[in-house]
Order: sequence, then C-alpha cells, then structure tokens
Amino acid sequence: MAELPFDDEEIEELVLRFNAVMAKEDADIDDPGGNPTDDEGPDVLQDSAGEMTEDELIAEIEGMNEEQQHALVALFWIGREDGDPEEWDELMEQAAEREDASVSSYLLGQPMVSEYLEAGLERMREAGELD
Repeated sequence: MAELPFDDEEIEELVLRFNAVMAKEDADIDDPGGNPTDDEGPDVLQDSAGEMTEDELIAEIEGMNEEQQHALVALFWIGREDGDPEEWDELMEQAAEREDASVSSYLLGQPMVSEYLEAGLERMREAGELD
C-alpha cells in the first residue's frame, strides 16, 4: 500500500489552487468594448487582489519537502496513465531522478495538471492503494 506524504484533502485543495491559477489571465483590458452586458466578463479571468497567484502556488510547491514533491509528480503520472497505482514506489524513484525542471515549473507547464492530479488520486483510491 502506498503512503502519500500528505493527506487526500491537501491534494484536493492543491487541485483547486491549480484550477484557480491556471484559469487566470495576466492581461488587463483597458477598453472592454461598448456592450455593458458583457463588459465585466473578462475581469473574471484576470488576477485580482486576495486571490492566489501563480507565484504563491510556486512558493507552496517549492516549500514542500522532496518526498512530497516527488509524490505530486508520481500522482500526476498515475492520473495521466503513464503508470499504475501498483507502481507507486517505482514512480517515486523516477520522480526523484527527474532533473529537467523544478516540480512547480513542470506541473504548471502541464495544461491539465489539476485533472491529472485528481485522476491520480482517484486511481489510487480505486486500486486500494490508499488508506
């Protein structure tokens, strides 16, 4: 049975943070057009005060210990079906050997990161690999 270095709820919260950050745009629209019914629409997808920024998400991921970071990558791979829940130990080793980018850069560079993390967690539950 696999031991995640964090609990399920922490992953679910992280998935929500990824969703919030990945849905945002940095662009500021000075002249939204002349239609008052949809002038406020683009503002929903822009960063605003009080919301988590990409920099905060990066700091959160980079603040995790190595085992937690490797587990995120392994969970992502399981969700993407690059490995199976039963291969947890091997995937953790592969994640530890990965040297191409920081974990936050790697994960934020994946357009469906939150979906794959969520799917990985679900696959682990279905396989009975989690408590």
